[in-house]
Amino acid sequence: MSIAEKQEQLLEELALFQDWTERYEYVIGLGKKLAPISEAARTSEHLIKGCQSQVWLDASYDGKTIHFTADSDSLITKGMIALFVRVLDGETPDVVLTADMDFIDRSGLKEHLAPTRANALNLMAIQMKQRALAFSSPS
Repeated sequence: MSIAEKQEQLLEELALFQDWTERYEYVIGLGKKLAPISEAARTSEHLIKGCQSQVWLDASYDGKTIHFTADSDSLITKGMIALFVRVLDGETPDVVLTADMDFIDRSGLKEHLAPTRANALNLMAIQMKQRALAFSSPS
């Protein structure tokens, strides 16, 4: 499934909920299902700087695809990073680097977040792309 298809699938799932609080409950549920991050990755170098909550992001590369793991001390933030992990995990570095992340804007979730939490979404996307850049081969 392409990134665009994964994004559309998520948007369709979110659209099933009429009320934004129900959408957030769904996002929190996604965060609860997120694969656990290793204790070794709970370091300051894995923290996404600038987030109101603590958000850890780790990435590994098997030579072909990137595998992301993440966690947060906030349920809603963990759910938000889970959205990105679901969309970007298992993709090649080049695909992650060129991914259009506007699905978060189209989801309407940002509209009901405090500005600091909305900014955290941008920081998450940037950090995931930076991890992909580290794994990409030089042109």
